[in-house]
Amino acid sequence: MYFDPNAVRIPNGHFIDGRLIQENGNTLIVRRPADNAIVAELPIANANTVDQAVQNATQAYETTEWSMGAPRIRARLLRRWADLIEANKVALGQLEAVTSTRPVRDVIEIDIPYAADCIRFFAEFADKLGGEVAATRADHLGMVTSEPYGVVAAIAPWNFPITQAITKIAPALAAGNAVVLKPSEMTPFSALALAELAIEAGIPTGIFNIVQGTGAVTGDLLCRHPMVGKISFTGSTRTGEAIMTASAQSGIKPVTLELGGKSPQLVFSDVPDLDRVARAIAASFLNNAGQVCVAGSRLIVQRSIEAPLLDRIIALTKAIRPGPTWATTTTYSPLISHPHMERIDGIVKRAIAGGASVLTGGGRLSTVDDGAYYQPTILSGVRSESEAVREEIFGPVLTVQSFDDEDDGLALTDHKYGLAAGVYTGNINRALRARRRIQAGTIWVNRYGRSADFIIPTGGYNNSGIGKDLGRQAVEANLRHKSTLIAFDE
Repeated sequence: MYFDPNAVRIPNGHFIDGRLIQENGNTLIVRRPADNAIVAELPIANANTVDQAVQNATQAYETTEWSMGAPRIRARLLRRWADLIEANKVALGQLEAVTSTRPVRDVIEIDIPYAADCIRFFAEFADKLGGEVAATRADHLGMVTSEPYGVVAAIAPWNFPITQAITKIAPALAAGNAVVLKPSEMTPFSALALAELAIEAGIPTGIFNIVQGTGAVTGDLLCRHPMVGKISFTGSTRTGEAIMTASAQSGIKPVTLELGGKSPQLVFSDVPDLDRVARAIAASFLNNAGQVCVAGSRLIVQRSIEAPLLDRIIALTKAIRPGPTWATTTTYSPLISHPHMERIDGIVKRAIAGGASVLTGGGRLSTVDDGAYYQPTILSGVRSESEAVREEIFGPVLTVQSFDDEDDGLALTDHKYGLAAGVYTGNINRALRARRRIQAGTIWVNRYGRSADFIIPTGGYNNSGIGKDLGRQAVEANLRHKSTLIAFDE
C-alpha cells in the first residue's frame, strides 16, 4: 500500500506564540530522502526571530499557570497532548515518512505510540519532585526545593525526528519549563505538527515554540541567548563541543548532551542461541539504515563462532526490502542525503584500501528513484586504528573483529566513545564482569536496542556526552535546586 507523498500537507515556518510565523530572509532547500525531490524552502531564523521565540517563551513561563499553577493540571494537559498525537497518528506518520528516513509503517506502529507513551510517562512526574526537608538543628527549618530553569533550548537530530524531539520536550515541560525547540533542518516539519497539537491540547501559547534553521546559525544563536536557562542536544560529538563552548561563552548554562557512538557488540562462544544473536546484531545496524546513535556497529566475536554467526547475519542482510518511505512494504530506509551517502562510501572504500575484506555490500544500492540508499555492508579484517572502527559512520556498516579469550575481547571494546554496548553470553558471571569493564552509559545483555522502559535513562560516557535522557534523571536535569534555612524567633 502507498500514499501519495505529494498530497501530504507540509507545515512550514517557525512556531511562536501558538502560530506559524513566516519571515523574509535566508532559506535552505529541504529534500525527501527517499527520492531526492524538493519538499520546501525552510526559513533560517535570524537573531531577531530567535529572540522573539525566547522572549515569548519567557513571558509564557512567567505569566501562565504552566509553572505557577497546580502541577496536576500540567500533567493533565500533557496527557491530553499524548492522546491527540495518537489520535492523529496516520497524518503524523505520513508527514514524518515523507520528509525523513522513517518508513510509514514504522512511524505509525512504533514511533508515534512511543512518543505518546513517553509524554504520559513524564507527565506523572509533574507533582512528584517537589523537594525535601533537610535535617538541621531544632531551632531551624531547612528546605531543599526544586524549580524549573525557565526556558530550555532543545536541539533535536534528524534520524528519529518525532521521538527524539519528544524525549527532550516531555521531561522539560513536565518539570514546568517552557521549551524552544530547533529541529534538524533536514527533518523540520513533523515538529510543527506536534506544536499545533500541543495548542489544541490546551498547553499555553508560548510554552512550546519552534525556530527553524541550521545549527551553525540558528542553533548557535539559541544556545547563546542570555534568557535560555538550560540546553539539551542530541547529535555529533563535534557539535556537542561547539554547544558547550557557546554555553560557557554566553553565561554558564547546564547542558545535556547525547553525542556520537561507536557501540561494540561482544559475542562469546557460549551463547545458547546463535540465531537469536544474529537477529539482534543485524537489526542493530540495519534499523533506519544504521542511522541510530546506539547502532551496534562494531561486532567483536569469539573466533570459534565467527564464521557461523557471520553466515547468519549476512543471510539476514539479504532479506531487506528497500523502497520509498511512503510504501508500507518498505523495511529498509534511505540515508538522509546524498552527501551523507558519499561520506559513508568514502569511509568504506578507505577501509578496503587499508586491507579490510567486504563480506557483503560495499556500495550504493540501486533503486528506481534517486534516493540515497546504501547496501548493508560488513567489513572483516579491519584494524583497530582504521577510520571505520574509530569514527561514527552513521550508516548500515558493521565492522568485524575476532578474539580468543575474554580479556582480549574486552580489550577490543575500549574506545573514545561510550554510548552503549551489547554483551552476548550464557554465563551471568561473565556478563557482569563485562558490564563492569566496558565504559558505556548503557549495557544490553543478550539483547540490543532501546525498549519502551522509559524509566531506564540513556546517555553516554566519554566522547558520547554528559547527562541523561529518559528516566527520573531526565526530569531532574530540567530542575535546579534551592536551599532555604529558616531560624525560628525565640
